[in-house]
Amino acid sequence: MGLDPSLVKCGWGIVRAQGLKITHVAHGVIKPDTKQDLALRINTLYNDIADIIKIHAPDEAAVEDMFLKNNPNSAIKLGYARAVCLLAPAQAGIYVGEYSARKVKKSVVGTGTADKTQVAAMMNVLLPGQNLKPGDAADALAIAICHAHRASAAGALHRRFA
Repeated sequence: MGLDPSLVKCGWGIVRAQGLKITHVAHGVIKPDTKQDLALRINTLYNDIADIIKIHAPDEAAVEDMFLKNNPNSAIKLGYARAVCLLAPAQAGIYVGEYSARKVKKSVVGTGTADKTQVAAMMNVLLPGQNLKPGDAADALAIAICHAHRASAAGALHRRFA
């Protein structure tokens, strides 16, 4: 499971990795009501991720690492979203990997400077038939694939937390 943190549009994507073969399972975007108080948006994000985990039962999760923004308030809110994206899988006993945006792009596109259009195009090559648009769900699938590649290179997936 890959998660692209946001309190506005949090992308999620699930892939199945069997050796080098990657297949699409599901993807989507969680959109908490931006008119709600911050605590309610965080709660919505947590509950929706927890529900996705219950439905799809991923073995592992991966979250994009935080990058610095110019607006400190935006960076703090992104930090809250990221914390939820780390907490929900951890609460379900699922290992969570963390990857920089640069590492994800390099893993799936071949260059760490790829833009969202290039990431989505590669997701459509790797996961045919999904017709993914540039944005949060395509990014989340890229995070999931990056994690699957790293786990495969390491020889095995991490196991659920004890």
